[in-house]
Amino acid sequence: MQDKKTQVKQMFDAIAYRYDFLNHVLSAGVDVYWRKKALKLTKLNKDAVLLDVACGTGDFAIEAKKFGVENIFGADFSLNMLRLFNKKSDWIVGRDFQMVAEKLPLKVATVTNITVAFGVRNFYNIPEAFSSFHFALKEKGKVTVLEFSMPTSPLIKIFYQMYFKFILPVIGRIISKDKRAYTYLPDSVEEFDKSIDLVKLFYNAGFKTVKRYNLTFGLVQVVIAEK
Repeated sequence: MQDKKTQVKQMFDAIAYRYDFLNHVLSAGVDVYWRKKALKLTKLNKDAVLLDVACGTGDFAIEAKKFGVENIFGADFSLNMLRLFNKKSDWIVGRDFQMVAEKLPLKVATVTNITVAFGVRNFYNIPEAFSSFHFALKEKGKVTVLEFSMPTSPLIKIFYQMYFKFILPVIGRIISKDKRAYTYLPDSVEEFDKSIDLVKLFYNAGFKTVKRYNLTFGLVQVVIAEK
């Protein structure tokens, strides 16, 4: 049986060419608002040196560019995702790297900001990744994580689960032609929500302050950790 790292890489390599379209369709375009809101909450500015981890095709990094950030780097384990990022934005060429979050090949205190949009669930070792982030960040540097969560409202949670388990996998499978990806998504979100406390893990990794925000009835969470 393949390890999680290999499975996730193969899955995202396979769906890369339809990834942006599916993201926007399946979230009804709200994913654009989520990224923008997350960057506003972290007070990103033009002086930032940003590493976007699990950058995919670059939507989070591209949004950061609109905040005036010039020093942006991208990291993802899927080469197909990085190739699409290159096609969308020529300014990232030569600044995007194929790597895993757990083993960032950076010197100590290299960047001021790290962002991760909907990627932490796919890390094969979250505590190791957060320790790697802490090492790479400058003092007062921030990690901004945007991730799915389970709504606390019982009624919204029912509709959320129905959509994630029955509707999303069907649409995703038809468009992406990949059976695994959009079955993996709802399963991983529910398991992640039950077993992972991002705030606690950031504190365990040495971060001094950690704040958590709920967006859109708790459908997603923004966690900001400062070194």
